Amino acid sequence: MSIKPRLFSTFQCLRHENPLGLPRSGASPQLPRMQRGLPTKRPLPSVRKTIAVSSAKGGVGKSTIAVNLALAFARLGHRTGILDTDIFGPSIPTLLSLNGQEPRLSEGNQLLPIINYGVKSMSMGYLVGEDKPVVWRGLMVMKALQQLLWEVEWGGLDVLVMDLPPGTGDTQLTITQQVVLDGAIVVSTPQDIALRDAVKGVEMMRKVNVPLLGMVQNMSVFMCPQCNHSTHIFGSEGVAQACSKHNVPFLGDLPLHASICDDADRGKPTVVAEPGSGRARAFVAIAERIAKDINLRETDLVQSRSRSS
Repeated sequence: MSIKPRLFSTFQCLRHENPLGLPRSGASPQLPRMQRGLPTKRPLPSVRKTIAVSSAKGGVGKSTIAVNLALAFARLGHRTGILDTDIFGPSIPTLLSLNGQEPRLSEGNQLLPIINYGVKSMSMGYLVGEDKPVVWRGLMVMKALQQLLWEVEWGGLDVLVMDLPPGTGDTQLTITQQVVLDGAIVVSTPQDIALRDAVKGVEMMRKVNVPLLGMVQNMSVFMCPQCNHSTHIFGSEGVAQACSKHNVPFLGDLPLHASICDDADRGKPTVVAEPGSGRARAFVAIAERIAKDINLRETDLVQSRSRSS
């Protein structure tokens, strides 16, 4: 008996599911979200404005920027919170000097945020031990994320800063598909290897219809503390050029400075530790521009203060 050889063809069209329900042509979806199997977006309870800080690349200083922006919003007079959505590597407890703290439950069985420096915060780092790894599969991760999103009693915020984990995976998709976001910020260093992933983050936000507030260039220049000579270690204008190429607003530069790292490590971020420094002013300037873009007006401050008094 002769066995016929099995022929494999590489010409067959490979197909895969389209989990976002996005049209292949790039045109706007015609079917309602529920008919396409997508959840309906909702605003977070008692939160007026929500912004996401993303990077799509780890190690570019995203969490440090997120917490300094939250502190800058608070410095500008807004009731501010920060939500750490990184389940596996939460950074906010360390950045706010809140390691070892445990959130209490409200009468409605909701998590109560922990406050430091005038900013409310919630993180997976408060719910597990400081040195304990989160060794979970996807289902448990999504359950924890749902609790962080919908079971926190923020008590009325003008703006909530969401610190997203690196990448463009399940966590990012869940947040962008379920939560009404007023805008997203993408953080990158000027070097090409970081920019490649940052551009992917930009394109992801566009695909899920999240307004892009702009990109921030971190670690743009190093100023020698001894001779005051400036050096562009990671390049000089990479993010600005990417913004021009992809039609994204450029929000500003942040320097590579030892004090920013030291301030973060000791749990007292730059906006609080060195409020009069040029580095802190850079964070505040970016926060002021974002506040204007998401329509956080002065009249809202007056209303916020009247409600809290």
